[in-house]
Amino acid sequence: MKVPVYNMAGQEVSSVVLPASIFEADVNRDLMHQALVRQLANARLGTHKVKGRSEVSRTTAKMYRQKGTGRARHGSRKAPIFVGGGVSHGPQPRKYTKRMPRKMRRAALRSALSVKASAGSIIVLDEIRMDAPKTKEFARLLQWVIAGESALVLLPGRDENVEKSARNLRNVKALHANYLNIRDLLGYSKIVMPLAALQVIDGFLNVGEEEAEEEA
Repeated sequence: MKVPVYNMAGQEVSSVVLPASIFEADVNRDLMHQALVRQLANARLGTHKVKGRSEVSRTTAKMYRQKGTGRARHGSRKAPIFVGGGVSHGPQPRKYTKRMPRKMRRAALRSALSVKASAGSIIVLDEIRMDAPKTKEFARLLQWVIAGESALVLLPGRDENVEKSARNLRNVKALHANYLNIRDLLGYSKIVMPLAALQVIDGFLNVGEEEAEEEA
């Protein structure tokens, strides 16, 4: 798949062929969903906690006599039915971590990138460079790219000027290409990347001949 390459002014300067193994892969929506659920689950802390009847601080004296009151018999104010009592079957600390093989995670990324490429949502620039952190200037430079939509800007490495410039933009996120993940891919309308970031993605997502034969 050949796509145009633009400069930061929005002028087409050349073209590049996107690797077919990454941007024209078979789309597996079930795998994409599984990868997204895994990432969201692994982001949960699982620190929720309520106190049961053995943990609350209440009197241990019998509430009232056993017989003769006409009421149901009770022996503790820690019971869940009383105000201040313990919570019955409440949430306790737990791990939500899900495991997924690396080959499956990368296949899900290739599926998501293929969906974006087929929709024309991948914008390739020759470079992304800022002389100083300027949010207003960065928003003006990306105005022709996103046109009111959200954008994920992939960087080949650390660039404080670009990262700080994008930090205060609500619909823009700057991300290192090495940290590419399914949640950000599906959460933004446009994917903006320089040629250097495309090389980084090609380096860890491109399917080699041996792996391609195994998957076939």
